[in-house]
Amino acid sequence: MKSKFTWIFTLLLAFFIQFSFAQERTITGVINDSQGMPIPGANVKVQGSTAAGVQTDFDGRFAIQASTGQKLVITFVGMKTQTITVGPSASVPDVRMEDDVTVLADVVVEGYRNSTRPLSNIAVTTVTAKTIEGRPNASFIQTLQGQIPGLNISTGSGQPGANSTVILRGYGSINGQVEPLFVIDGVPLNSDNFRSLNPNDIESVSVLKDAGATAIYGNRGANGVIIVKTKRGSFNSALQVKYNGTTSFTEMQNNKYNTMNSRQILGLEKTKGNGYGASLTDQQIAAFATNTNWKDVLFRTGVSQNHVLSLTGGGENISSFTSFGFFNQEGILIGTDLKRFNFRNNLSGSSKDKRFNYGTSLTINYSVRNEASNIGTGNVNINPVLGANQGVPYISPDMYTTSQGILDMYQADPSDPNNIGAGTLLLSPLMQLDIVKKGTLKTDELKMIGNVQGSYKLTDELTLAGTFGSDYTQAVSTQVQDPTSFNSLLFKQNNELYLGWQAQSFARNITFNTNVNLNFNKTFGKHTNDASVFSEYLKAHTQGFNYTQNGLDPKVFVPGNGAGFIPFNTATPQFYLPEVAAGKGTAGLFSYFATADYDYNQRYGLAVTVRRDASYRFAETNRWGTFWSVSGRWNIDQESFMQGSPFTMLKLRASYGTTGNQNIVGSSIFAGPNLSRTLFTQGTGYFLQPSYIVSQLGNPDLKWEISKQADIGIDFEMFDRRLRGTFDVYRKTTDALYQGKQISAINATYTIDSNGGSLQNQGVEALLSYDAIKTNDFTLTLNFNGSYNQNKLLDVTNADNFRDLGNQADDEGGQLGQFYMIKYAGVNPADGNLLFYTKDGQLTETPDQSKDRVLTGKSPIPVYQGGFGFEANYKGFGLTTQFSYVAKISRIDYDLEGLQDPTDIGVFNKSTDLLNAWTPDNRITSIPSLFLTNKGQDANSDRYLRDASYVRLRYVSLGYSFNQKMLEKTPFSGLRAYFQAENLLTFTKWRGWDAESDRGADQYQYPTPRILSLGLEVQF
Repeated sequence: MKSKFTWIFTLLLAFFIQFSFAQERTITGVINDSQGMPIPGANVKVQGSTAAGVQTDFDGRFAIQASTGQKLVITFVGMKTQTITVGPSASVPDVRMEDDVTVLADVVVEGYRNSTRPLSNIAVTTVTAKTIEGRPNASFIQTLQGQIPGLNISTGSGQPGANSTVILRGYGSINGQVEPLFVIDGVPLNSDNFRSLNPNDIESVSVLKDAGATAIYGNRGANGVIIVKTKRGSFNSALQVKYNGTTSFTEMQNNKYNTMNSRQILGLEKTKGNGYGASLTDQQIAAFATNTNWKDVLFRTGVSQNHVLSLTGGGENISSFTSFGFFNQEGILIGTDLKRFNFRNNLSGSSKDKRFNYGTSLTINYSVRNEASNIGTGNVNINPVLGANQGVPYISPDMYTTSQGILDMYQADPSDPNNIGAGTLLLSPLMQLDIVKKGTLKTDELKMIGNVQGSYKLTDELTLAGTFGSDYTQAVSTQVQDPTSFNSLLFKQNNELYLGWQAQSFARNITFNTNVNLNFNKTFGKHTNDASVFSEYLKAHTQGFNYTQNGLDPKVFVPGNGAGFIPFNTATPQFYLPEVAAGKGTAGLFSYFATADYDYNQRYGLAVTVRRDASYRFAETNRWGTFWSVSGRWNIDQESFMQGSPFTMLKLRASYGTTGNQNIVGSSIFAGPNLSRTLFTQGTGYFLQPSYIVSQLGNPDLKWEISKQADIGIDFEMFDRRLRGTFDVYRKTTDALYQGKQISAINATYTIDSNGGSLQNQGVEALLSYDAIKTNDFTLTLNFNGSYNQNKLLDVTNADNFRDLGNQADDEGGQLGQFYMIKYAGVNPADGNLLFYTKDGQLTETPDQSKDRVLTGKSPIPVYQGGFGFEANYKGFGLTTQFSYVAKISRIDYDLEGLQDPTDIGVFNKSTDLLNAWTPDNRITSIPSLFLTNKGQDANSDRYLRDASYVRLRYVSLGYSFNQKMLEKTPFSGLRAYFQAENLLTFTKWRGWDAESDRGADQYQYPTPRILSLGLEVQF
């Protein structure tokens, strides 16, 4: 009986033990890296389970439902996959993940394929989402500034959504495309307009620099390639919801112009005997109360909002990333702003046997931008930047009542001293206020980028793949001069009853790109071979039309609407005549190419690329171009003699190859479609008879601009990867430059577009990162990048090897576009006039404006550029700084010229510099006499050519990430709050609002702002 009871008891005990082992319960644990630092975002999943896994929090902790005996699979990018078995405890031992050399070695994007850093032969720099997302810039391009050696980014406008100029390794063309090719998720873009795209969607940006990387892009790779990868979901991961929101305040940066207050300018006018101050006594000037700072009137502190919601997750065979974004940025100039709505969905999937893989990317974006008109011009009645810079402070914005009121003041009797500004442009700030209140300059843009890609493994070594992508942009621009505005009233003609005008334009561009390729990859012992053949076809279409309606009925007119249009009347043929135009075009490229990559034992590598391109732009005899490259590497760290060295990676690489530029006219693929053809148009011939005349003399010999580039580089990692870096030396030469060639006037023109001349860029680049401190609680990483680029014209096609461009010139052996000006000598102490040097070095007050110009050796193209900063983290706190610098660059400061010009005292405000003007008692000074007689002689001089070098605190961020213990009783899996600033401080000799510009001269431009932001990042 006892034995029977014992048997039954044993059976029950076994049953309960089995039940307890099979019962699911919460299992917790911590995931760390090889240094013992917690890993946030690692995926933890029960092996064989169909349920979604979980992700670790900021402290590397996780909690998952599992049973004893089940296995947990832990994955994280750059780490080896770990598998642990659940025991009877409610927690598992801390997991320390190991670096996966084949992944961690950093995935390198090589155009049409990916590699790893040790196995890559090319010069490439990658920036990840960590340094892009959350920043308050309308375009992601602006966030790259100062982060990539050799990449010069300048944004010459503070207009929200303004384009930047992007130059990689110097200017590679005179008249053609000079910016890199941009590729987003495999779709090449026709332009660098990114104001409608959401920077928070970006996973990484890779900049391909040398011929080994860019030759595979052939006809579009001459200026480098920038590849943008957007975020995608992870397989076998739980749904993760993330919100990122920022509120920003934008304000104008400071300048050093030192403009006068009311009493100072009125006193100066009295001294000069011109203007309102000349009619006042000293006592009246001393008691003058009105003191308007027009900068504060026409500019403002803008408030911006940026909200992004993303959802990420995936199962065993499919993953997705979806995001929604809203961005609203007020410009610092009143009346300007940018609103943007974004949607993105990226899908990745595979068949159950993993032989078929596919992916889709789709983004739909809509933006509305309000701009100020005539920025950068001297249109004093329109450009508000001019008024902010030079508006006299003794008139008040309260003087503005109506448009008619301004007209009455302007047309008042100027002989009456009480009519301040009558008949002059002194009232221009009020005119600009009227434009801001009543004018319209708006652009609505719809931009969609889509891509579908798929691949199928025919065998273990052979894969067939294809992609199809499209870039669609539609823009509607509306500009209105209100019928009741000051300008409409001012320019009203006799018998004109209805004033004002509305101009609208519609443009639609769509590009299709198709690529089919076959890849072979196989390893034979220590030998690995990877080879691919490709065929690619691009087709682009553009269409647009525009109209201008003259004459609007103010009672019913609404900007952008047709209500209020006044029909043409034969009784008044000079009025209300509409203007219309339309156009369309196509462009196409066809290519086939191949690439082969060989690796021996991860020690030596060799790659070859050959590409054959055809462009629609050239005649059949020159339609095809062939481009190629050869690159190689030596992984020195893999050699036996490197054992025991401090290097964890040391690689020497080199490349040489050719690339082409078929965009020989500007940046658009549609520009210059018929340059090889002689074109005719309607005109007037002999005896005023209608005739056909030559409008363009064609050149059937036009061909590609060809760039040849050599590069030698070293990549290294030392001291257990704490010190990492890259050094490159390069030389790039562009031949067959597209430019005008002088011909006999017997052809009815003096020049013909042709290929000729040569341009060279050579330089050095460096990129360094050092983990100065690396403990469990505190890390500090220092970083630096810099580049030196020497630009030189090797061959100028003109007869005298010299091309006169006005204040700039192209001289053989010199820098592209260097300043060509009369040398300024200072102020003549004898009479206060301006002094100059003749070409022969003699002093004169009246230089020859043409013959006395000399090459200055100065250029608006920088020689040095780069950035530096640090990233520090301590127990949840994070501080990041990023400085950028540009050196040995010069530009002309026409804003300063206007503020120091004494000839229009009484109309515009001036700098306090003029208080030190030459007088018989003040002969040694840099400011000429208020009564100088040769002011116009400095028009072509270098008097206002200034050093525009600068060092800028481009970005600083301070944040705190809440640990998991603080969030235990909240629905959040992660929470971070942060403060950040853009353009916080600038150190420069440049006196203007902004030292940064992509122009050789600045005059009344929209300055870039300082941006202060507060942000919150929440994860569920």
